[in-house]
Amino acid sequence: MIRFILNKILRKFEADYDYDTAFMRDVAEIWPGAALRYLALSTVSGMRGPAPEIWAGALLASTLDGDCGPCAQLVVGFAQRAGVPDDHIAACLVRDFGAAGTMGLGFRFAEAAIADHPEADELREDIRATHGEQAAIAAAYAAASGRAYPVMKRALGHGRECRQIKLGGVLHSIVRSPE
Repeated sequence: MIRFILNKILRKFEADYDYDTAFMRDVAEIWPGAALRYLALSTVSGMRGPAPEIWAGALLASTLDGDCGPCAQLVVGFAQRAGVPDDHIAACLVRDFGAAGTMGLGFRFAEAAIADHPEADELREDIRATHGEQAAIAAAYAAASGRAYPVMKRALGHGRECRQIKLGGVLHSIVRSPE
């Protein structure tokens, strides 16, 4: 019964977001408890807080760090549904943070937090000062959890490298962070 319910949930997600959930349907068939725990991760990564653009930027940066094209495309869809303007998303994809609005702040924060860069403290304080403590917490959760999805997919043999994102019917190349 649990497999049936999981597959129904996954098929609906697949239809709603145009996202291939075959890897999770495989997990649900083999180990339903593991699939349930994976689905629970969205309760962490989906904590938008009061500033959806900050959350979306942090989640996108973390997901891109994990390097899975379909996962990043999914996050772009989440950002759009949260009301983030396409031009802010596109600006983050090419690292034009001046044009990315507050989404760029979330993106830069996540990159700095993941890299353990000292700038993370300053960026977190900027988020707190302009959007509040809840926005900083949401950005931290997004920074930590976004990369879990690409890593999990790759570990299960389903990850695909991220090179382009479709946004507004146009393919946008990804500009990687200089190491």
